[in-house]
Amino acid sequence: MATRTASAGDAAQTAPAQGLLRFITCGSVDDGKSTLIGRLLYDTRTLLEDQLDALAADSRRLGTQGTDLDFALLVDGLSAEREQGITIDVAYRFFATPQRRFIVADTPGHVQYTRNMVTGASTADLAVILVDARQGVLTQTRRHSHLVALLGIRHVVLAVNKLDLVDYSREAFERIEADYRAFAARIGLEAVVAIPLSALRGDNMVAAPSPNTPWYRGPSLIGHLESVVVDALPDEAPLRFLVQWVNRPGPDFRGYAGRVLGGRVRPGDAVCVLPSGHAATVERIVGYAGDLDEAVRGQSVTLTLAEAVDVSRGDVIAAAAAPPAVADQFEATVVWMDEAPMLPGRGYLVKLGATTTGGALGPPKYQVDPDSLDHLAARTLALNAIGVCTLTLDRTVPFDPYADNRDMGSFIVIDRVSNRTVAAGLLHFALRRSQNVHWQALALDKAARAHRNGHGPGVVWLTGLSGSGKSTIANRLEQRLHALGVHTYLLDGDNVRHGLNKDLGFTAADRVENIRRIAEVAGLMVDAGLVVICAFISPFRSERALARRRVAEGEFVEVYVDTPLATVERRDPKGLYAKARRGELKNFTGIDSPYEAPEAAEVHVRTEDTDVDRAVEQVLAQLRRQKILAAG
Repeated sequence: MATRTASAGDAAQTAPAQGLLRFITCGSVDDGKSTLIGRLLYDTRTLLEDQLDALAADSRRLGTQGTDLDFALLVDGLSAEREQGITIDVAYRFFATPQRRFIVADTPGHVQYTRNMVTGASTADLAVILVDARQGVLTQTRRHSHLVALLGIRHVVLAVNKLDLVDYSREAFERIEADYRAFAARIGLEAVVAIPLSALRGDNMVAAPSPNTPWYRGPSLIGHLESVVVDALPDEAPLRFLVQWVNRPGPDFRGYAGRVLGGRVRPGDAVCVLPSGHAATVERIVGYAGDLDEAVRGQSVTLTLAEAVDVSRGDVIAAAAAPPAVADQFEATVVWMDEAPMLPGRGYLVKLGATTTGGALGPPKYQVDPDSLDHLAARTLALNAIGVCTLTLDRTVPFDPYADNRDMGSFIVIDRVSNRTVAAGLLHFALRRSQNVHWQALALDKAARAHRNGHGPGVVWLTGLSGSGKSTIANRLEQRLHALGVHTYLLDGDNVRHGLNKDLGFTAADRVENIRRIAEVAGLMVDAGLVVICAFISPFRSERALARRRVAEGEFVEVYVDTPLATVERRDPKGLYAKARRGELKNFTGIDSPYEAPEAAEVHVRTEDTDVDRAVEQVLAQLRRQKILAAG
């Protein structure tokens, strides 16, 4: 059995109340991250007797270290982790020594769980990057190091672990240290401390040098973690206070609860509220135990303002003399974390601070090779890819570059349909275009044009498989509307690909862009007062939802032209399904590309039971219900 080494003391119960250090352990698979954390907990006497008894029992039953304690079992809490001997989820552990308190995140090494590593690193001040002394620096070591650098972590411990398996070779340690430092310098990691370790045996964990590494002259791991001074946002940084909710317990109190993300705030400070830009003065700072003279970065308090200005959740109260920028378009680094690749132009939800808004990512300007750091050409980002893209939001938001303020410059991307978090991002800067391009107010508006036309504007969006009958219904519908004196235009799938969208193919990404452009054109035509008929396969719900959002409520009529796949394949007027079945036509909807049927279309036309004229009558009736047409 392993014996408890000379420890840093039973500090968990007597820890000092200063110097909290948040750090992560990361690196490639099987580098010993969980064992290292388990050893830290053991050597700092954080474990209670019953936990030690459970560890001993688990080690006998599930362990991989013979009769010794298997420290990895302390951290790998999921049954799948214990069965496979890997880390899947992020595990947080708290421990302390007489000198410092710690929160450590054990993050997975497998490529498919890189998203969890990003989650753990997002709040860390230091990273312990493990390298197996037998393997050296691997691709995943470089990927994690790159992510660490991107996420603003400037202090790194290179833990060359499992040195006992290479006979405590000084040459092996120094070779790995040299390799890593050369890579770290290229990505801007300068504060690197390399420590030779055997987490399993305890070498250089608490005291250094270990008898097995007499040639080592550096600190022990715990000694370094206790003493390292991490960069903090300087106190003189400008105030950033994120409003999380408006606190109104009664008619005599109106406060804004939130967290100080930067700088400090005192009563009497001149501030501004963003994005509105209203000026105000801080009246009171209310804490848990009463009023405070000041609040600093990291504190959660309630502010009251002397002036009655409009403040909402997601607003930022900032120093009036140094407010953050406000923009709706940015250059950003994006870490893609979903199995499905990024679709440029697709509408996603983007969460920045307490604000969630719609947004879209443009095609990557480049993707970063994790080994060479080369900038690679890319049309999309796949799982775990890192790239630089343009982020466009539906509204302006206050922000600081991530390099200046990690809280004000980070965001996550959420799929609108599945509600999965699909990416994390870091803002670089606002694009000049977004600051200089403004919406030009026109003298004539949509209502004036609708009044002249004698009917309301709107979009009739027909969706369905190729060959389902969309174009036939659309043509007949336009004829009927024209006869009724309605001003119309028909946008057809094939026609727009001869001009507006002739540069696009049929990949998922190109289909997204195809519909985005059509939605924009349809929106402009609605603004012109027309009834626009759109006949497109439009296979994805997200893009149809985007087209719906482009116009006002009540102006969009989704028509699901529902024809079974077997029927459209039997019709196959253009021979496209036959080509797709033979493999001559890739990315064909219904064959090797998905079609997402509407869940609640305004009109559902089952073509096997409905002829064209009855389908047109269904659409006309819906247009009257939505008051786009007058009741007939």
